[in-house]
Amino acid sequence: MATASVATDVQLSELADDPYPVFRRLRDEDPVAWVPAAGRYLVTRHEDVLAVERDQRVFSSVEQDSLMNRAIGRTLLRQDGAAHKRLRAAAEGPVRPRAVKNEWLPAFQRNADALIDGFFERGSVDLFAEFAGPLAGANLGTILGLRSATPADIQRWSQAFIDGCGNYGDDPEVWTRCAAAVAEVDAAVDEALPFVRENPDSSVLSSMLHAEDPLTPEEIRTNVRIFIGGGVNEPRDAIGVATYALLTHPDQLADVVAGQIAWRTVFEEAVRWVSPIGMYPREVTERTTLDGRTLEAGDRIGVVISSANRDERVFERPDEFDTRRGSGAHLAFGGGPHFCLGTWVARVSIAEVALPTLFRRLPELTLPEPGAVRMAGWVFRGPLALDASWRT
Repeated sequence: MATASVATDVQLSELADDPYPVFRRLRDEDPVAWVPAAGRYLVTRHEDVLAVERDQRVFSSVEQDSLMNRAIGRTLLRQDGAAHKRLRAAAEGPVRPRAVKNEWLPAFQRNADALIDGFFERGSVDLFAEFAGPLAGANLGTILGLRSATPADIQRWSQAFIDGCGNYGDDPEVWTRCAAAVAEVDAAVDEALPFVRENPDSSVLSSMLHAEDPLTPEEIRTNVRIFIGGGVNEPRDAIGVATYALLTHPDQLADVVAGQIAWRTVFEEAVRWVSPIGMYPREVTERTTLDGRTLEAGDRIGVVISSANRDERVFERPDEFDTRRGSGAHLAFGGGPHFCLGTWVARVSIAEVALPTLFRRLPELTLPEPGAVRMAGWVFRGPLALDASWRT
């Protein structure tokens, strides 16, 4: 049951525009705050987020009437224990570090080069719309094994699912788009399954179908939806944020180009600074106390990763993008049993391919109007556009 909070006047529109001042206030004054607009307690301190992540018995991912369940079905992200382990085990082989390096990295590089080949001579594009998004869609389609789906299809489906999972305002138009995307994804999966049944390959689709404990077609369809939902926006937004950050911090960019700062460091700092997934839900299973707040069974909480990653108790000058910072472990990929399955795909596709390729192949890359770049969202957050130019 909700109790008094300093956050009763917080509006979702305020969070979508710029959540960080609100989160700072909550960390200082009410770190487990009841937010009526979100219909849940927001957990905003790094220490508390870790505590929630490590105790899935008390803080369950199996939330009743979950927006994610409504949007795309009951995926592995909304299951715990043995059920979660089974679904995860069936899909994780193709996204383990060695498989990503050996199997997918060359494909990621081909995808990145092909996109740049297509727009290089123009001298200017919206890198968010014409590089980051299409690259994320192409890479994901390759890994999943959806043979008939285009990068544009995958991007469109992903956005529909993301909007549905974050539809705390209950917009009916969002639900309509989400239902249409579910139908299209299911059709694409059903088209691909007969081929991988007869021709096993390295794809996630094949892995789920031929696992030691194979998933049913419906389980495959449902979990492909969540891979599409998270597998586009996260790398897309991380590419956009990292590119924007480097182009607005030329001293750090110079050190990266000179080899004094690793691309991997740029990536990790970018997802700490602006976490692509800002919040995800949990449900309390029994009466407990978290940072002085008594929570009852059935209470809903929002685990605010984006706030934890700017907690002053862990990070010095947390609102600054600083690739030279030497301490603090970010939580952009979550933690515990639900640690992000696509972590290594993101690290390789962005830190080893997207970013170095972009800055190597586009000479004198710049943002003509850096002040015009706008970021939005709090459940998911990233730039809306990234208009850039370079010397041809």
